[in-house]
Amino acid sequence: MFFEMTYQIRVTDINKAHKWYETLLKRSPDFIPHDGFVEWEIIPGCWLQVAEGIPSEGSGPLRLGVKNLQNEQERVIKELQVSNFEIYSRPEVPVKWGTFFDPWGNKIGFFEYIDKVEEDNRIKTILKHLEV
Repeated sequence: MFFEMTYQIRVTDINKAHKWYETLLKRSPDFIPHDGFVEWEIIPGCWLQVAEGIPSEGSGPLRLGVKNLQNEQERVIKELQVSNFEIYSRPEVPVKWGTFFDPWGNKIGFFEYIDKVEEDNRIKTILKHLEV
């Protein structure tokens, strides 16, 4: 049984990355165990680790679910000077999505459920699993 997960992103400047990811995630990190490492618990049991090191070429994207993709797109373009963030959709896919790069070349993105009833059901399912 799996009950938690981590996803690590490497950056060459941890101080700049700390501030960049704090802006992206709209909050301070949950855990800073040592120099060169910061961590956010995105949702219970799902951690994003930002570590100083050599970025992994071609990894990702890490996409985070949001309720309003266009608002998030506008926010990160304005607050983080992100470029090349287009929104995509396909008729057979239940979400629309967009991917962009952090300053170290890591692929990050967001997605939004098109059907808001499905989105609400996903949130309820996740919350239900957390009650265990």
